[in-house]
Amino acid sequence: MTMLTSDAPRRTGGTSHSRHAARPVAPPARSGLLAALRALGIGVTTGLVLLVAGLAVVLVVLPKATGSVPLSVLTRSMEPTLPPGTLVVVRPVAAADVRIGDVVTYQIESGRPEVVTHRVVAIGSSSDGTRRFVLRGDANDAVDPAPVIPAQIRGEVWYSVPWLGTVNQVVNGSRTWLLPTVAGLLLAYGVVMIATGTVSVARRRRRRARRRERGVDHVRRHDQQAETASRAG
Repeated sequence: MTMLTSDAPRRTGGTSHSRHAARPVAPPARSGLLAALRALGIGVTTGLVLLVAGLAVVLVVLPKATGSVPLSVLTRSMEPTLPPGTLVVVRPVAAADVRIGDVVTYQIESGRPEVVTHRVVAIGSSSDGTRRFVLRGDANDAVDPAPVIPAQIRGEVWYSVPWLGTVNQVVNGSRTWLLPTVAGLLLAYGVVMIATGTVSVARRRRRRARRRERGVDHVRRHDQQAETASRAG
């Protein structure tokens, strides 16, 4: 006797079942290392943008907005307060507002570009009533050779940033446009990188959502075809 088999779905208790149950096709698993590297890249880019933005504010925005001048500390006379390589931002100050203990920047000779940044240790006046300031470096044993008159004072130290003075001295020099330009380019680069990363993440999410929708639709059509075939059988 020859036994025949049928490809039609079997009936069990009046309910039809497909021989092979359809399963949604899951998207391929994303590599953990790749995801970690991508997150690291986003973190580094964000950190770079924040760093450049901070430097731009410290070195460019605040000095320009307040009429201040960034200067580099070259000697050890103000250690440990202002060691060599420190960037100091000197803002204008009226001679009448200078007090003992203030750190001010003054011209060695009035009208000359060479300057010194030291601390005021005494204030006196001449016979004509003109104020005179006695200054000394924190690391020096003796006061500066000559008292300083108001015309020599360029300003007081507003704030300082360690190590940036060396960068300012090497990069900026006499080219006052170079450092702001570099900072602006780095800031623009960081903004572009963040925007690109955000768009890329949004696109990947949309692609994953479309794949999931296609998988669900495929399963639904397969179940409908299986049910139709069962009823026809």
